[in-house]
Amino acid sequence: MKRQNISSGTVWENSIGYSRAVRIGNIIEVAGTTATNGDQVIGKGSAYEQAKFILQKIAKALEEAGATMEDVVRTRIFVTNIADWQEVGRAHGEVFRTIKPASTMVQVSALINPDLLVEIEATALLSVEHPQTEGFSLR
Repeated sequence: MKRQNISSGTVWENSIGYSRAVRIGNIIEVAGTTATNGDQVIGKGSAYEQAKFILQKIAKALEEAGATMEDVVRTRIFVTNIADWQEVGRAHGEVFRTIKPASTMVQVSALINPDLLVEIEATALLSVEHPQTEGFSLR
């Protein structure tokens, strides 16, 4: 299978050796994504604004890999303060309310920059049928 590495152009990608996202076949893994634009933190002090910005970055990486947010089957959310869960959850829900990927949110002691409050990873699977919420059952 062909491998496609998607870059966001950060300086760390080459020095650390990672990609924003990797697509192999119909699977796309999006690396831990934070609210940074270059060396600037977006939404400083607001977990909600950071989560919104992060989800936009994830959507852009998925688009580059030939996917959309509707293809996301899993998200992993890391917060530095679990008390921010509602704000982060609100941003997540604005994007995924009808998609409903499997998701986990955990508190971590720190992220790479003390101004970062949230980091999100995503897994997408292409060629997934999107069931209508009405009438859908796992029975």
